[in-house]
Amino acid sequence: MVLLAPFAKGLRANSMFRIALIDILLFSLPFLIYAAYRFAVKGVPPDQLWQGAPVFWLLAAGVGLLLVVMATVIQFSGGKPGGIYHPPSLEDGVIKPGEID
Repeated sequence: MVLLAPFAKGLRANSMFRIALIDILLFSLPFLIYAAYRFAVKGVPPDQLWQGAPVFWLLAAGVGLLLVVMATVIQFSGGKPGGIYHPPSLEDGVIKPGEID
């Protein structure tokens, strides 16, 4: 376990990178669905996909989807309400992760 300590910072950075990628995907999902629909169903050539696109509504849908998913994750994850937070600590040379009782 002690051998992994130098990589702990890198693991945290990868976790944040994963969260950023999920946020980008959620925001861009309405644009991707719109483009796929226009290309597959309407037969619009790729160079004309965005002509006349409802960009404002796609932006609003992306922001709305992102906010709803973030609020849902925040609401239904984490510790018990009123729980006591214990930060990470070093015990016998091993880092014990933080927890909420």
